[in-house]
Amino acid sequence: MATPAPDRIRPTAEGAAPRTRVSASRFASWTDRLRRAALILLVAGLVLAALVVFGGLQPPRAIVAFVCIVGAALVPWQVHDPAASREADLGANPVDTAAVHAIVAGMPDPNVLLDRAGRVIHLNAAAAQLVPALRQNELAQFALRSPEIVTALREAVATRETRRTTYLNHAPVDRWMELIVTPVPVPTAFGGVDHCMLLTFHDQTPLRRVEEMRADFVANASHELRTPLAALSGFIDTLQGPARDDAGARDRFLGIMHAQATRMARLIDDLLSLSRVELSAHVRPDALVDLIPIVRQVVDGLEPLAAERQVRIEVELPQTPVMICGDREELLRLFENLIENALKYGASGSRVVVSSMMDVSLDGAPEFRVAVRDFGRGIAPEHLPRLTERFYRIDAGDSRAQGGTGLGLSLVKHILNRHRGRLLIESVPGHGATFTAGFPPAQAVSRPEV
Repeated sequence: MATPAPDRIRPTAEGAAPRTRVSASRFASWTDRLRRAALILLVAGLVLAALVVFGGLQPPRAIVAFVCIVGAALVPWQVHDPAASREADLGANPVDTAAVHAIVAGMPDPNVLLDRAGRVIHLNAAAAQLVPALRQNELAQFALRSPEIVTALREAVATRETRRTTYLNHAPVDRWMELIVTPVPVPTAFGGVDHCMLLTFHDQTPLRRVEEMRADFVANASHELRTPLAALSGFIDTLQGPARDDAGARDRFLGIMHAQATRMARLIDDLLSLSRVELSAHVRPDALVDLIPIVRQVVDGLEPLAAERQVRIEVELPQTPVMICGDREELLRLFENLIENALKYGASGSRVVVSSMMDVSLDGAPEFRVAVRDFGRGIAPEHLPRLTERFYRIDAGDSRAQGGTGLGLSLVKHILNRHRGRLLIESVPGHGATFTAGFPPAQAVSRPEV
């Protein structure tokens, strides 16, 4: 098996500093000096001997001259600038050092340092993970195949100015990346300045997704508000015109306008509630509340809707208190959405069951669950993962007819997240659906140290 040369730098991406060639280069420089000194002494000895024999030079003077030449040859004088000395000692590039490698390796973002020719001098672990094909002492353009990267790198080399570009990285998943190419001035052996290139990568994927979600949210909210506004505007024009004196049409139109205004007000209310919950999502409620009276209050408040839909609400809750750390108003809104959805969309089952049980969460901690089950037509499996998305509806027409805003389950999910709980959805088409809200009991909540 071949043994690698002792002075060779082995490429690494795990943060370990590469071995430098400083010791070996210094040893080599002293060897060269001794060789040059021996050659100088040999030539000087021959010249002095010739002068003694043929030129009449006295031997004592020849000996003194030879001693001076020996001293001058053996003294390691170096008449050159320190930068050139460091570059000669390093053997190649003044930034090819353990200190520079440690700086690049310590940067949190993916970073790659290239020489002017485009060869990799250093790269950190994040860069090696982002672009596994990168190798030290190899040309980076073979690993970075994106045209945007190559163009930015060429422009930075040509202009000695920082360049920024964005590109889409398809492997292993689609990720939007921003690349910053920064020229780094490096002193040369002859007192000049060359430039290395520092490549810094920033993952823009989360920002892009947030921007897409914001655009979708604005578009959906605008659409949802535009529909009732258009209806109100149309009926107002009709009442001011052809139906001005038609009492029957006026009463019918006013009823529709009232329903549309109520729907718009509920949509705005849901949007404001969702914004408030998201704003305080990082702050966990610290007030102790009993879940059982909250659920019973919501059930009592929805009895008129249940009677209108001819649905019976069956309550199976314990008589003993169940204490959690929570926000009472948000919990009322949560169970109102869950039970109201069951009454509206599971009405064909003629009954809704609200029950509770103590179970364990995924990490084995105790969890109190409140389940709302309907016996309606159920939900197809492909819809289940998207039910908590804003404005997502299985049947948009049916949802609007029921007065839904498309924000109810999204609000439920955000309230549960703030309470450090979770939402479980189970459904079999034709056999109804069960929405379960899980909460950590108050005694299982770990309070922060003061």
